[in-house]
Amino acid sequence: MNEENAPRMEKIEEYERILKSIESKIGDARLMAVSKTRSLEEIMDAYSAGARLFGENHVQEIVEKFSKDGMPQKPQDLELHMIGHLQSNKVNKVVPLVDMIESIDSLELLEKVDRAAQKANKTMDVLLEVNTSGEVAKSGFGSEKELFDCIDRAKELRNIHIKGLMTVGPVACRPQDKDRLTDEAFSYLKRLFDSIKNEMQSGKYPYIDMAVLSMGMSGDYMIGVANGSTEVRIGTAIFGARDYGQAGGGQNHNADPTATTAGTQKEPK
Repeated sequence: MNEENAPRMEKIEEYERILKSIESKIGDARLMAVSKTRSLEEIMDAYSAGARLFGENHVQEIVEKFSKDGMPQKPQDLELHMIGHLQSNKVNKVVPLVDMIESIDSLELLEKVDRAAQKANKTMDVLLEVNTSGEVAKSGFGSEKELFDCIDRAKELRNIHIKGLMTVGPVACRPQDKDRLTDEAFSYLKRLFDSIKNEMQSGKYPYIDMAVLSMGMSGDYMIGVANGSTEVRIGTAIFGARDYGQAGGGQNHNADPTATTAGTQKEPK
């Protein structure tokens, strides 16, 4: 092994051990590596270790790390999701670059994504984010009426494919209450998810696909799995604690990512 590359290979091996450990606990759920504030080198090391699904919270980071001249730049088998709160004025930037938007929290936003997807000549996979804890600082549909009104209107949108639901566990609560409140929030979303699937079996909503139930982050992903999550969003448990003063690690975000060997409450993943 080239001595110069040894530290990087050690990091890749460390990521591989971490990924395998988490995957051994989550069963059939998909593991997303949440890479906000991480450098492109860190992301590609995790990719080399076997990670294929990545989530980003901020449009600007997606643009810097995964595009060149407005076009996607990433390995073909690297799947990229937008998971943070999406401002409507940034929709046109992000739609061409991601494979899914998990943080649709209003009909207005869904319609803007549909128009942007039409311009980009693609069908945009999305998840509908539900505020299951009632915290006012968090994004997400705040009522079932708003959620179902959005689903009803989605039949008119030709460049959108609703694939499921997403939520973020309670944030503003006492530590001793967090597990209980998280379990309540996740079990509520699972019941909602199942009720929509039951409606679909009777012929309703033929234009959507309840395949993804995205619940659980580094501190509560096992509660998500226990409640039927099909996707967990893990950042800190893979990459370590974030240094927000050194977001991106000072790396060149515009380096070619293929050249390698190996809702939110503005969501704190």
